[in-house]
Amino acid sequence: MSAPAAVRSAPAELIALRSATAVRERCARVHDWVAAGNSPHFTLDAAKLDDAAALVAEVTRASCPDLAIPQHSRWRHFSAGGHDRWAALPFGGLDALEQARTAIDLAVVSVLLDAGAGAAWSYRDDGTGLAFARSEGLAVASLDMFRAGAFSSDPARSLRVDAKALAGLAPAALADGFQVSERNPLVGLPQRLALLRRLGAALAARPDLFGAAARPGHLIDAIRASAAAQRIAAADILALVLDGLAPIWPSGLTVDGVALGDAGRHPAARAHDRSDRIVPFHKLSQWLVYSLIEPIEQAGIAVVDLDGLTGLPEYRNGGLFIDTGVIVPRAPLDPAIAHEVTSELVVEWRALTVTLLDRLREAVRGRLGLASLAMSQLLQGGSWLAGRTIAAHLRPPDGAPPLAIKADGTVF
Repeated sequence: MSAPAAVRSAPAELIALRSATAVRERCARVHDWVAAGNSPHFTLDAAKLDDAAALVAEVTRASCPDLAIPQHSRWRHFSAGGHDRWAALPFGGLDALEQARTAIDLAVVSVLLDAGAGAAWSYRDDGTGLAFARSEGLAVASLDMFRAGAFSSDPARSLRVDAKALAGLAPAALADGFQVSERNPLVGLPQRLALLRRLGAALAARPDLFGAAARPGHLIDAIRASAAAQRIAAADILALVLDGLAPIWPSGLTVDGVALGDAGRHPAARAHDRSDRIVPFHKLSQWLVYSLIEPIEQAGIAVVDLDGLTGLPEYRNGGLFIDTGVIVPRAPLDPAIAHEVTSELVVEWRALTVTLLDRLREAVRGRLGLASLAMSQLLQGGSWLAGRTIAAHLRPPDGAPPLAIKADGTVF
């Protein structure tokens, strides 16, 4: 797939950072730099990777005894508590293509709302009476808002997301939708609202990707028009997402007017051009692509080369490596000190996580005796759940990550 027209005139070395290949390559440089003993923040104990693999394999066998491991995506969270909420939506006479657009609408807005919720927040599902926290709670809450038409400007077509509705979304509506109160605070609520409004602006600005209706779901039409032989690589979906949505990140890195999105700076990532010291991650964008695979395939497009994407550098996967002793802080981590997402320490931690997940995947595959294990299966089976499990064991009752982050609701 050729580069979108909107980015062809930008500096090539910066546009190249909007890719999973750049994430993997730049993170590997940071890993090698730390492994060589150059970091003031961390050392690595490669021997402990087997301990991490043992824990992930154990958790995976417990969650998927038949080892039929599903893909890591937002769709798993929509079924929290064993209830298929997506299937229960009133689709009426929507054909398969419109259902795919609808699914993409929901996935985009829900994923963008899926950053760290904080330990004090939870959401009660009125339909089941069950309460959910963190990612599961954010998923169910966003789906309930979607069902109620909170993201649609057309009362006759409530099951959609469009730019006009996002632009007019009121703070009170988002707070009510997420059941936020003094007793039930949600981290970064204003930032989440700002992110949705910026999403609306991005949708309206790119009719080539999101159609005249300015809906995320029209991305499937752009994909259908460009996919060769009804196939598209996962990394090419990421390129489209980053091209269309990179400007929405309020704390994203911008260089020479080019919005790079989720990226940081680190001295190991040297280059002799404008990409010097920049390490891209694109965590939420890659999480979004993982969550778009099922709707895209339901529309008849095969998504191939899934492992062109990387593991997700967030606090559960990264926390797993600290808690199992693979990543060793040079100084004890103080849970009372929260670090900026853009700090060298956090950038380094996230970069190590990306590279170590690649190595962990092979170790876990061997322990499970599988011929293959996709990265999305490792995450789902998997590393994310193992990170949550060991955090709950080491730091009860809330299972906080080992490294505290100043969260604004738009990265983690």
